[in-house]
Amino acid sequence: MPRGPKGEKRPADVIGAAVMVGRIATGEIDEKPPASTKNAAAVELGSKGGKARAASMTAKKRKEIAKKAAKARWK
Repeated sequence: MPRGPKGEKRPADVIGAAVMVGRIATGEIDEKPPASTKNAAAVELGSKGGKARAASMTAKKRKEIAKKAAKARWK
């Protein structure tokens, strides 16, 4: 059985998909996304990383990194 973008099971054929949509619309089945498998502490630390790095850098170093990124984008 094929999987959706978040790992949920999906019918392989068009008729099966239509039946599933009908069941979801009528409330016969619930389509709940699977629980996140990511570690909450790691997610929080990851979101702080860029801000902490930018705060610890000098303006000159940030400018050099930005120029390098712009050059790579427009290459």
